[in-house]
Amino acid sequence: MYEKILEISKKLNSKFLFDYDISRLTWFRAGGKTDIYCVISDENELEIILNNIGNTPFLVVGNGSNLLIRDGGFKGLIIKLGKSFNNLFIENDKIITGASILDVNLAKFAYVNSIRNLEFFSGIPGSLGGAIKMNAGCFGSETRDVLFSATVMKNNGKKIIIENDELELSYRKSNISDNDIVISAAFNVEFGDKKEIEEELKIIKNNREYSQPIKTKTSGSSFKNPTGSYAAELIDLAGCKGLKVGNAVVSSKHANFLINTDNATAGQIEDLGKLIIEKVYNKFQIMLDWEIKIVGDAH
Repeated sequence: MYEKILEISKKLNSKFLFDYDISRLTWFRAGGKTDIYCVISDENELEIILNNIGNTPFLVVGNGSNLLIRDGGFKGLIIKLGKSFNNLFIENDKIITGASILDVNLAKFAYVNSIRNLEFFSGIPGSLGGAIKMNAGCFGSETRDVLFSATVMKNNGKKIIIENDELELSYRKSNISDNDIVISAAFNVEFGDKKEIEEELKIIKNNREYSQPIKTKTSGSSFKNPTGSYAAELIDLAGCKGLKVGNAVVSSKHANFLINTDNATAGQIEDLGKLIIEKVYNKFQIMLDWEIKIVGDAH
């Protein structure tokens, strides 16, 4: 099945690892292995790889903050964009950034350059490719508020630039398919007062530290907010704070955070989520939708 990939792996600078324990890359630190893990050297090699994997399933991962790989692992290729996708500079009136830049580092770069409205990225524990794909947001702001355009590589290796209004960005959604890979982006620049930007960054940092279990093995918000409601509030009112399945537990600090307290399996984390969905539905007749991306085989 992977003969072609094995063959091209010997000719490229991209790093290929086989039968790789992918759980070490996720914030949950749980789950199984992937058949192949590849750190992509550059855009050219990404194009070559996409044109040589045939029907092999593939998944692009960023910072691993919003991801749960099931215990049976991922049968296919997991791709991570390497250092050449870490560009970050100002060109004309835009910030140009590679897709593997961490959200928090975009916020820091904007602060250093006195650019406002990007402070909220300091509260998102991921990388920009994922933030664009899911229109990530927090503290009242979303990616679509500041994004100008995204450059996407299709699964045939073709690159296209998609402007903000063509991405159909909505709550935790875009029209970027799972077979399309965000490789870079441009953000709007609006200069502001550096002290005010710094103050906003402090408010976000303090808010997160006070309200979220950020020093645990967690994956950020587990469920999307239903229209007109907050998932955390519904989960709390359904009596789920402190709920456990094995070593997976609902945070007592923020009910929309699931925590791996010891060596929880991916199955325990997923089962805990399913139990929350059931309890919230039984109490409110509202069906919660996962915000965490769950992939792979259960066994």
